Amino acid sequence: MISQMVGSRTDTILLFSTRITRLFAYGFLSVTLMLYLAQVGLSEQTIGILLTLTLIGDAIISLALTTSADRFGRRRFLVVGAALMTLAGLVFAFTHNPFLLIITAIVGVISPSGNEIGPFLSIEQAALSQLLRDERRTHVFAWYNLVGSFATALGALSSGFLAQTLQTAGWTTIESYRAVLIGYAVSGMVLVGMFMCLSAAVEVRSETDPLPAKRIFGLHRSRRIVVKLSTLFALDAFGGGLVVQTIMAYWFYVKFGVDAAVLGSIFFGANVLAGISALLAARIAARIGLINTMVYTHIPSNVLLGLIPLMPSLPLAIGVLLLRFSISQMDVPTRQSYAMAVVSPDERSAASGVTIIARSVGASISPALSGLMIANPLLLNVPFFLSGALKIIYDVLLYHGFKSLKAPEENVDVYNTQKFMKR
Repeated sequence: MISQMVGSRTDTILLFSTRITRLFAYGFLSVTLMLYLAQVGLSEQTIGILLTLTLIGDAIISLALTTSADRFGRRRFLVVGAALMTLAGLVFAFTHNPFLLIITAIVGVISPSGNEIGPFLSIEQAALSQLLRDERRTHVFAWYNLVGSFATALGALSSGFLAQTLQTAGWTTIESYRAVLIGYAVSGMVLVGMFMCLSAAVEVRSETDPLPAKRIFGLHRSRRIVVKLSTLFALDAFGGGLVVQTIMAYWFYVKFGVDAAVLGSIFFGANVLAGISALLAARIAARIGLINTMVYTHIPSNVLLGLIPLMPSLPLAIGVLLLRFSISQMDVPTRQSYAMAVVSPDERSAASGVTIIARSVGASISPALSGLMIANPLLLNVPFFLSGALKIIYDVLLYHGFKSLKAPEENVDVYNTQKFMKR
């Protein structure tokens, strides 16, 4: 028993470490990726299509890995994902060929948004849920998101200052951005090593009950719940994908002429505030419940999102952006914890994978639309307005559909959960 506790603690520390490394790399890349692609000669429309294909490819790869991880090994598929992350960084750094970039965007793992992408989050959450007691899950997920947000913030800050420092030292703009991509690839190599150090405690434990004969995408008992959640999460992600961090950074560049170093500082502050908001979410959820926390904090955040382009000056726009980020992530650990709470333990990787992939699919179309709108000066601000409106619609539908289904730690009879799953 003692050895299992020590192993669980070591695995938890490792999973937090991989989260930090990965999110640093995502933030590191997000500020300069679109600027780099513009420097190599791609138009805004082409970049938007490329980012869309990146997210579509991620959805396909993630679906294949996460829906099989519970049965064939979580560690194994985490290593594969990290290797694909390294591949994507290297190819983007050393070729300007649009065809090769498109192929790599589809099969590799590269984050245009600064947010999670690939199979990692789904499998890590499933592993953490197995290592933790139910009443600790949301709290630990909040810290898990907090360290990720700080890592993303530090990555964004480091990227902007690295590019600026290299350019001051005589490097060309494109060379300084290429250095960022190489750093992203190196982070993938580090992740491969860390994932290989995880113990067997992160794998699915053998069940006393026989497994259902039929699984679809790794799901059986919880299939109806996951389908309903996935549909709503896809809508939310479609709205959010209109203003991913890379596009938002480019919007500040076009609208106010902000350089890479200042952009890095802006999104450093934004992601720090987002991380703090995620930590506060656990305390709020303990009082009012997971679904209420998700909805009551998300709606004001989306109102603020729509106000950003209405600000007449850069300081005001930054102020509203930071205010929005200060509450924008409260729904994230609660959403993740909720999805893990209402499904069977041996479906967690698959359930998380399917819901996250639904979000990826929802978000995959958005950058191409944003690219078209940003290319037209008259439509430059439209992505913000459209994103905020769609995400508020998601909040209303989520509350209406799931307010009666509570997580186990919220003291709801298991019978109610089973009844809901059969509807």
